[in-house]
Order: sequence, then structure tokens, then C-alpha cells
Amino acid sequence: MRKNSRDLLVLFKTELMTPNAMEKELDSLHDMLYHVERIDNFVAAHELIDLVKYKVINNSVEIKKMLRQKKEQRFIFLNNKN
Repeated sequence: MRKNSRDLLVLFKTELMTPNAMEKELDSLHDMLYHVERIDNFVAAHELIDLVKYKVINNSVEIKKMLRQKKEQRFIFLNNKN
């Protein structure tokens, strides 16, 4: 992922950090977000709740398939396990 492809608002106390330290902090933040936002990590932290069939879906393949669909379905919710 390119580092310029996102907008981040990060607040620093400028008197405590040098510009190089700020840049290093932003680089580490980009690296962390890159790993956290991967689809496998996202699917591991979520489950689908299907109120039509009264099921909770934890299968990663099914969750990925549902996320990739263009059309949203009624009464199917994405729930964070945390």
C-alpha cells in the first residue's frame, strides 16, 4: 500500500518531537495500519449475524464472500467480536 493513499490526522506536541521523530512515528503508524486492515485480520475479528436464517456465521470464506457482494442483504449484520 502506498503511504500517500490515506488521510490521517495525527496530533503531536511539536516541542517534544523533532521532524525526524514525527516522520518515524507516522511510518510506524502506516505499517501498523497496513497489517491491521488486511482482509484476513478483518475477517478474524468479525462475524456475520443472519437474522433471516437465525444463524451466526464465523466461517472466514462466507464472511469474505458476503463482504465482496455489491448488493447488501436485509437483516444480515457484521458484528465485531471484540
